[in-house]
Amino acid sequence: MATSPNSGLDRVRDSLRSDLWPLPTIGVVLALLLGFWLPVIDGWLEEDLPPTVTTLLFGGGAGAASTVLDAIASSTITVTSLTFSLTVVTLQLASSQFSPRLLRTFTSDLFMQVTLALFLATFSYSLTVLRSVRAEDGTQSEFVPRLSVTVAFVLVVASVIGLVLFLAHLAQVIRVETMLRTVRADGTQTLRRMLVPPSDHDRGTAVPAPPPDAFLLLAPGSGFLVRIDRDELLAVAKELAVVVLLDRWAGTALVEGTPIGAAWHASGSLGQEDRDRLHATVSQVVGIGSERTGTQDIGYGLRQLTDVAIKALSPGINDPTTAVHALGHSSALLCEFAGRQLGPELLTDDEGAVRVVLARPELADLLELAVAQPRRYGAADPDVLARIASLLAEVAWCVQRAEHRTAIVQQLDRLAATVRAADVDEAEVAMLAELGRTVERALRRDWTPSEMTL
Repeated sequence: MATSPNSGLDRVRDSLRSDLWPLPTIGVVLALLLGFWLPVIDGWLEEDLPPTVTTLLFGGGAGAASTVLDAIASSTITVTSLTFSLTVVTLQLASSQFSPRLLRTFTSDLFMQVTLALFLATFSYSLTVLRSVRAEDGTQSEFVPRLSVTVAFVLVVASVIGLVLFLAHLAQVIRVETMLRTVRADGTQTLRRMLVPPSDHDRGTAVPAPPPDAFLLLAPGSGFLVRIDRDELLAVAKELAVVVLLDRWAGTALVEGTPIGAAWHASGSLGQEDRDRLHATVSQVVGIGSERTGTQDIGYGLRQLTDVAIKALSPGINDPTTAVHALGHSSALLCEFAGRQLGPELLTDDEGAVRVVLARPELADLLELAVAQPRRYGAADPDVLARIASLLAEVAWCVQRAEHRTAIVQQLDRLAATVRAADVDEAEVAMLAELGRTVERALRRDWTPSEMTL
């Protein structure tokens, strides 16, 4: 079942997941608190610890403790600088080699965030404990927080292990297959959260059309539509007894002051008070950001995969194999979409009357997103055209609705036109023609095992 996201929690969750600073900041704060209070506990327990415990703790004097903590702090901040440098290089590679829209995928890597948090926490903790170490000088007695210094030693050992694991993880993350798999997994998670399986009831409900005198709803700002608070919008629509239609979905670009929907009463025009209330509601429930996110944007994963494909097909990269692999992941996402309820989302009141209509992409829109640019930029590569044909066959095997089959047929016709205009030899033309016939048979659910290996 699709969820109704809470906008406030979504923003916080998305920030914690995609930004590099929250977890390291939390780690530093916790380390400062631990570095302040653990020496205090050390002072309380100094004479009460049994010998079996003290033998496991740091056994040096104040000078040795200061040296150890200073060494831990200086080495840890050096390693942290190295880690940040490697992270920046990875982000630069992701932006230039694959797509700028993949930066959020890399910065949301939990392993990377935890590693940075561990390094910064170790550094902050060591410096904080260092201030509590006292040497005997005639005015004060010596104090060595043995438990605290031992914890610092444990943290630095954990940091060394974390550095080794981080380097291994980084080598894995920058691989194109890992990146494509991560993008597809994120896209699948979003569509499963936002879309429900198709039902006959949803298909039979008519979508209300706005009358000529409907009140136009204008975009409250410029940027990308990142979220819509459906619950709040439905509550206001029920309170005012109006129908609200938003014809933009998450991921589309908005320009402030331009129409994004309409609202109307079933029995007449809206009064000024209702118009003002709707205007304020739209400003509140429509979230606009500077970049697309995967919170409610069901097409964002396909956009990222398509970006990787066309980037790989660019003359500067010239890596059609990566494009073929990206199309394979796009095919998997499209097959997931084929099993979900696409098109406008209808929200009803307690009596079953439609109160809110939220536009969503149809399968034809998603197919266009996944296929059009790779077909255009890969027109000279038979392998890319063959993978597009295989994609259409795979999606054709999964669709159930007539309009979805029509969308696949239209894409197949455009692919055939591209093949006719392409500079390919007769053998490649014959191979692509056979793949086209495979798509047609898949639409009839007639797909023999031998053809699945083409």
